[in-house]
Amino acid sequence: MPQNRFWPVDALRGLALANMLVYHFLYDWVYVFGLPAAWYDITAPGVHAWQQYICWSFLLLSGYSWHFARRPLKNGLTVAGCAAVLTVVTALVTPGQAIWWGVLHLNACAVLLTWALQKPLGKVPPAAGLGVCAALFALTDQLPYGWLGFERWRLAALPTGLYRANVFWLGLPDPARFSSADYFPLLPWLFLFWCGFFAARLLPAPRRGAAPAALRPLCCLGRHTLLVYMLHQPLLYGGLLAARAAGLL
Repeated sequence: MPQNRFWPVDALRGLALANMLVYHFLYDWVYVFGLPAAWYDITAPGVHAWQQYICWSFLLLSGYSWHFARRPLKNGLTVAGCAAVLTVVTALVTPGQAIWWGVLHLNACAVLLTWALQKPLGKVPPAAGLGVCAALFALTDQLPYGWLGFERWRLAALPTGLYRANVFWLGLPDPARFSSADYFPLLPWLFLFWCGFFAARLLPAPRRGAAPAALRPLCCLGRHTLLVYMLHQPLLYGGLLAARAAGLL
């Protein structure tokens, strides 16, 4: 029941989800349907920062919330099943935009790995764990693209031989053989998930109970993140397709 939820976490998750819905609507508008939106360019710094905020907030909150889950193993397996469905559907319906290893695949693996490693992770001092994971995330941010470093800061190029085996799920894809419309490999993103995991042990527990009235719509979104994520693209794409068929676009 909502009265038993940690409503600040739901509200923050709902805010990230609302941003994701707008971002993906604009992506479909511009890059799928070819409609004009002069300011929306995924290569522009502002839009890139917006996209990074969305994925960062989801993963940090997911790692943070791991401690509050009653059945993390069941949760991880459920997300893994949804990720598999997403791969099959996108490969069949939109093969050019198939999702072979997206954020759901990452989240499922992060939850399951944390469940499997919860005892050794629990022995790590939280401040040290947070600092090390933050540093490793920054160091491996560009690993899937052949570099060590964060964003445009390139510390060192990595040998191309590391990528020949196409271990894309880890973060070592072969660009000649792999592409995914949504791509979140374990490295570097597992470290960001663990940043949230360790931060939860340092921060006070969030408030539990009914949310303020103004935040209840966001909390409602945040309580149903997986369902909304699974349905949002078919609804957005279908809505735009119907609008085009009706001559509205």
